[in-house]
Amino acid sequence: MRVLVVGGGAREHALGWKLLADDPSLDLISAPGNPGLAELGRCEAIAATDIAGLAALARREEVAFTIVGPEGPLDAGIVDHFRSNGLAVFGPSKAAARIETSKRFAKELMLAANVPTAGARTFTSVAAATAEAERLGAPVVIKASGLAAGKGVIVATSIAEAREAIESMLEGNVFGEAGHEVLVEEFMSGEEISVFALTDGTHVLPMIAAQDHKRIGEGDTGPNTGGMGAYAPVSIATGGIAAQTMDRVFLPTLAALRAAGSTFTGLLYAGLMLTREGQKVVEFNCRFGDPETEALLPLMATGLLEPMRAIANGDSIAGAPPIEWRAGAAVTTVVAAEGYPGSVRTGEEISLPPDEGGVMVFHAGTKRNVEGALVTAGGRVFAITALGDSLAAAQKLSASHASRVQFDGRQYRRDIGWRDLARQSDRA
Repeated sequence: MRVLVVGGGAREHALGWKLLADDPSLDLISAPGNPGLAELGRCEAIAATDIAGLAALARREEVAFTIVGPEGPLDAGIVDHFRSNGLAVFGPSKAAARIETSKRFAKELMLAANVPTAGARTFTSVAAATAEAERLGAPVVIKASGLAAGKGVIVATSIAEAREAIESMLEGNVFGEAGHEVLVEEFMSGEEISVFALTDGTHVLPMIAAQDHKRIGEGDTGPNTGGMGAYAPVSIATGGIAAQTMDRVFLPTLAALRAAGSTFTGLLYAGLMLTREGQKVVEFNCRFGDPETEALLPLMATGLLEPMRAIANGDSIAGAPPIEWRAGAAVTTVVAAEGYPGSVRTGEEISLPPDEGGVMVFHAGTKRNVEGALVTAGGRVFAITALGDSLAAAQKLSASHASRVQFDGRQYRRDIGWRDLARQSDRA
């Protein structure tokens, strides 16, 4: 079987790795891919946003189905284009992808469907948005409505900070078109988890929860990033929470999308805040999250290939067996470039440590230079995933391997999973 993976980050590398683990005979093509994916199969220098070029590649290579990794091509309508040309593809339509690409659409859909979430209003005027922030009081959350690479959320601890965030988005163009409309949202207090679910639009195969670490600094300090690491499983995500997520979040959201004529197929990601009033949706993503994917897939004991293939072909997963998980834990440590999440320097030559048992090195922002050397090519450079019998063992192994990845300006966190480790310590 030949499969095309669209994208070139650590998420796509992890997906390719898992698919080949499921079926070692798989013929994997990645576009544009990265040096890690090049070790698994063939890479084609076609941008993830070149929808016509990708469709031509899928047709020419007679791929069984295509998996779309990033949100950008989904927002651009890649799934609609592929389906209109008779090509099997895993992912939601452009209309269904609005669950991520328009925070206004997602919020209105949730509130109408009684999916638990924070109250919010949408604005295009600085004065009106600031007045709403003043009405709610600090802390208050300011969100760019569109896609902002995971960085368009500001938790303002004062009204002055809220006003600054609103002005930077609506007038300062800090997030481009994504910030030309903003949500002013009630602040929710609690702990956040990420829950993924494979879906054919009606039926759901849920995964265990993971927890992302958004802040750049240890102890969750400093600015938000696209994610500095993740771990799974999460001890506070009990069976009761999993059942409530199915009944109160996934099923009503999918029903609301069907009712709106925007049936969602693919991977639906719910970011949940566990508040005193119960779990509430912070946001949805319309694709596999990064870096949670790199932590979750190595823990999967059952295959990912067949349910993804079924969904891509428009088949039901109603009879699919539930996903089974390996014992132990996985910790993913992101190794980032100097300056991230701001402007970063690229082209730094990389030295990788030898392969190590229980460790997977997923390439996020790397390339080969003209001399063939591996160099940095983005803000997040690697996602280092380690498996362990315990969370503490997985964290130690992941951080240790990350420490031996060498390039100028390298930065990473050594405390991924710290909240769960603190809970374990409290129980001891």
